[in-house]
Amino acid sequence: MREFVASGLIVDLAIALTLLELVGLIVYRARTGRGIEASKLVIALASGLLLMLGLRAALTGADWPWIALALSASGAVHLLDLKNRWPRRIG
Repeated sequence: MREFVASGLIVDLAIALTLLELVGLIVYRARTGRGIEASKLVIALASGLLLMLGLRAALTGADWPWIALALSASGAVHLLDLKNRWPRRIG
């Protein structure tokens, strides 16, 4: 188990499951017309995916700029997601 975590494979599995979730939700929306729009869904999941990439980079000994880039990009995408979700003023 230690090697599974330290090698980053656990993060690879989490990323794969998240991408599978994304595809499944997009297919569901296409077939039923219900659910979250694909563009909003991608933005919502991208922040977490970028965090996972940062974690993977840290676990596998990547140089710090790659880790910082992934975390910074995650924060930026998170702010975009919040902006999209924030209620608009009425009036």
